[in-house]
Amino acid sequence: MLKQRVMKHTWLKDFRALVVVALCALMLASSSNATLIAEAKGSPALSYWADTAPAKTQLQSYMAQITDKNSQYYIPVSDRIAVFDLDGTLCCETDPVYFDHELLVYRVFGDPTYKDKASDFEKAVAAKVLDFAKTGTYPEELSNEHGQAVASAFAGMTVDEFLNYVKAFGNTPMNGYNGMKKGDAFYQPMVQIINYLQQNDFTVYIVSGTDRLILRGLVDGKLPVPPRQIIGSDEAIVAKNQNGEEGLTYQFKDNDSLVLGGNFIIKNLKMNKVAVISQEIGQQPVLSFGNSSGDYSMAKYVTTNNKYKSLAFMLCCDDTVRENGKASAAEKMYKKCAESGWIPVSMKNDWTTIYGPGVSKK
Repeated sequence: MLKQRVMKHTWLKDFRALVVVALCALMLASSSNATLIAEAKGSPALSYWADTAPAKTQLQSYMAQITDKNSQYYIPVSDRIAVFDLDGTLCCETDPVYFDHELLVYRVFGDPTYKDKASDFEKAVAAKVLDFAKTGTYPEELSNEHGQAVASAFAGMTVDEFLNYVKAFGNTPMNGYNGMKKGDAFYQPMVQIINYLQQNDFTVYIVSGTDRLILRGLVDGKLPVPPRQIIGSDEAIVAKNQNGEEGLTYQFKDNDSLVLGGNFIIKNLKMNKVAVISQEIGQQPVLSFGNSSGDYSMAKYVTTNNKYKSLAFMLCCDDTVRENGKASAAEKMYKKCAESGWIPVSMKNDWTTIYGPGVSKK
């Protein structure tokens, strides 16, 4: 029955063979994968933003105020911290599902080295992902189930092996776009925002619901954000020879390496984003960028009782020509921004490009 359901989804069949090739050829991949990202980094500040974009104007005005030492709004460099969501904020959110969800589906149903070993639980979760791709309805329980299925499906891999697996998967073509690979599906105007902030001495963090290690593999070489500033959902990491022994008694050995332990710890969404910002960053950011209800708490935290002038930006998925937009979701976000005092970003009207030249939606 599962096999019949899987075969109904042509996008899975289309990328199976491509991922196998990519896994074998990862070490041969050239820096061309990051061409579009490099173009964004080397272009004039915010040149991919329309001059009439309200979000661009407000950010530039804000930057002039908080970097002027004579301004009442001046923010010391040490306190210039910005937090970004990933999916739908920095990169394509669903094509037709999230990158990390596609990764699980491939691992369970397409990876010739693993599919015959996949557990019934992993298959059931991957099947739910396929149903999500087909119906557009995301089951509430899928967030935690997906996290556990990823943790168990890759258990025993070293951290480096897992990062390379993620990079290889990112080196396969996008399903719904021409001229772009999964690992290159970053919004060029948002890459410019990161560069603009860093040029003004901001420290940028990515705070996402995606698995932290998947995030690191996806972002490495594509965005100018180091691994220590990437925060995501977490799974257990253990020593290769630990064999279930408690970490308080086990000591790391000469012949050990770090491997995925198989257990899911936490999904980094909603209030969990606020908690992890406090735990890992240790101070309140002044800028927040998100796109969904999973980012509401983060935006609220950044703009509430902040000793500095702070702003929250929310992307609205209103472009159905260049991106997988959804008018109803965009309208809901515009309304939420109006209620909360957040700044909406229109993908359709504010950006002169989304993915750069040579990329088109199928």
